[in-house]
Amino acid sequence: MNLRFIVDTQLPPSLAMFLKRRNIDATHVTDYPNGAFTSDYEIIDIAKKEVRIIITKDSDFLDYYLLRGCPPSVLLLQTGNLKNRELFAFLEKYMEQIITLYKDDRNRLVILQKNRIVFF
Repeated sequence: MNLRFIVDTQLPPSLAMFLKRRNIDATHVTDYPNGAFTSDYEIIDIAKKEVRIIITKDSDFLDYYLLRGCPPSVLLLQTGNLKNRELFAFLEKYMEQIITLYKDDRNRLVILQKNRIVFF
């Protein structure tokens, strides 16, 4: 089974396009009816129903994962503010590792920081 992602509101829709260009199934919250106004709980519901990993900068998803576990899986970016080009280059650097981590265990929290990956 291929990995599927949903990109949270505070990240650019172009991130979903970046992933799609790498043959990764990805959507952005703006692809859904409530668009940028999609609540965290709606995103969680979508991720569960569509078996998607949430890509976010929002620590609320970390709290949800730690309190309630999986699903959904979460990829939390703790990189600070990056320009889109920098974000894509950063993700490209770690993409193989990220894919391997989620293929090894779908029910996972991965935190991507500037110099390391932390996973549970």
